[in-house]
Amino acid sequence: MPPLLITVCMLTLSNVFMTFAWYGHLKYFHHKAWIIAAFVSWGIALFEYLLQVPANRIGYEVASAGQLKIIQEVLSLSVFIPFSLFILKEPFKMDYVWAGLCLLGAVFFMFRDKIMG
Repeated sequence: MPPLLITVCMLTLSNVFMTFAWYGHLKYFHHKAWIIAAFVSWGIALFEYLLQVPANRIGYEVASAGQLKIIQEVLSLSVFIPFSLFILKEPFKMDYVWAGLCLLGAVFFMFRDKIMG
C-alpha cells in the first residue's frame, strides 16, 4: 500500500478519535464536571496520537509537513461534519460546503506541483 494512502487511512482514524475527544463530551458528558470530561477526552486523545504520530512519520517520507497538515484539515472537516449532524444533532449548514471548497483550494495549492506535473 502506498505511504500516502496509509497516512490518509491512519489520519482518518486519528480524526475520528480526535473528534470524539474534542467534542464527544458535549453529547455524552455534558452533565458531568468539566474535569471528568477532560480526563475522558485525554484518554481518547491518546489513541488519536498513537495513530497521528506514526501516520505523519510515514507520510513525511512522500509529502511535506504543509501537505500533511492540509490533508489533516480536510480529514478533520470530513469527519466532523457527519459527527456534528448525526451525533450532536446539529443542523446542516451551507457553511460546511463553503469551508470544504476553501479546503479543496488549499489542497490544490499545497499539491499543485504534484497535480500539474
